[in-house]
Amino acid sequence: MYMFISALPVATVIAVLLAGWRSLHAAALGVAVALLVIAAAFAQPASAWLAAGMHWAPVLLEVLLIVAGGLLLSEVLRASGAQKALADWLLARAGSGTGAVLLVVHGITPFAESVTGFGVGVTIGIPLLAHFGLPPRKVVLIGLLGLCAVPWGSMGPGTLVAATMAGLPFKELGQASALVSVIPFVITGMAAAALASAPGRRWPALLQGLLSGLSLTAAVALMNTLAGTAPAGALGALLVVGWHLLRLRVSQADAGKPPLSAPGRRALAAYALLLGGVLAAAALLRTLDLPAAWHGLASPGLWLLVAAVFFTRGRPARPSLAKVWRSWLQVAPVTALFIVLGVLMAVSGMAAQLAQALARSGPLYLLAAPFVGALGGFVTGSNTGANAMFAATQAEIAHALGAPLLPFMAVHNVSASLLLMASPGKVEMAVQLLAQGADQRRWVQQSVLMLDLAAVALMGVLNWSWARA
Repeated sequence: MYMFISALPVATVIAVLLAGWRSLHAAALGVAVALLVIAAAFAQPASAWLAAGMHWAPVLLEVLLIVAGGLLLSEVLRASGAQKALADWLLARAGSGTGAVLLVVHGITPFAESVTGFGVGVTIGIPLLAHFGLPPRKVVLIGLLGLCAVPWGSMGPGTLVAATMAGLPFKELGQASALVSVIPFVITGMAAAALASAPGRRWPALLQGLLSGLSLTAAVALMNTLAGTAPAGALGALLVVGWHLLRLRVSQADAGKPPLSAPGRRALAAYALLLGGVLAAAALLRTLDLPAAWHGLASPGLWLLVAAVFFTRGRPARPSLAKVWRSWLQVAPVTALFIVLGVLMAVSGMAAQLAQALARSGPLYLLAAPFVGALGGFVTGSNTGANAMFAATQAEIAHALGAPLLPFMAVHNVSASLLLMASPGKVEMAVQLLAQGADQRRWVQQSVLMLDLAAVALMGVLNWSWARA
């Protein structure tokens, strides 16, 4: 009985989304159902809710600021033609649609996401992909597939939460997560390549996607060993960007190709300011050991706004601001409601109850465990939120089942990250970045969810194999 009512909020959201409801309505219904379930069976003292509110309010505010900053930067770059200039330059050197797409999916988007997090990589990747001659729905779907390295998003706080709750070394969990990520890296690469390939070129494109996924796996694992877990995603993705550009440059001459135009160079400067500002501010905070009140200086939300102002020199066009405001009103309430739903489930004990109930299936839970982590990522739209909900409980279940803890938690961590690309808040943000994308919301949601669930199922098989070995 408790298992059924614990799953009711999430099951309701999934059901109405598949039925075609808008993300905002689905999220609001999920919160309403969660509140009813809490009142009926999971009541908590007011002090618990007050503590949760104080902890999550700054996080929620930062996420909403990041969404606003990402939409603003994307729009001012698009309106100025800088995105198109940069896309044309990349496309001229990529040599084919598949090469250009993989450069974005396994290089540019993971790099930006690893440094900033919260879906910022999508705001960079989709505007670039929009100029590659693909249908809008494919652009949005491929853009979301770039969120494949989220265990290292925002320099890995979600992975740190999972490691701390499970009692594992941060670096060891990061390394194991890099190896497990071969599954989502390869699936996203092959799916993106298939979507971008021309008729008759499907098999060579799939091979390109496979090699790109394996390259990202090797690069992130290597950087995790050499530099530690926090910067491993950004540095690994940067290696993949270099590998793709070098491979494409060797395969064809650059002679006669136009250099990057002034607007494109300004776009690169804005991106460099964004990423460099986040890294430099974070390093300064660590060096000076400043209190938590100063940590906003390293927030991607701040540096996204700084980069947008830098690009426009303080004179953003009013039509751009109006469009950003409309898009933010579409995305922000959905994102906020799903974070609230995740907090309600975690604080009330519904999340733990659901995982514990599933563990009663015994060894079969090894197959189901990745789906529990994935559920947290889908609901909260955050690897940190998903691990806050489920990591401690998953670790307890691993001990109870006698499963090896490190690979079990690596599978959980990667699964909890993977469904971020299918979370309604991220899908809503992605479709708002492309004018024609909003009409394809349902197809994009269903397609990315299907790919993610296939990857999670394979990780369940991997979990079972390791535990039974």
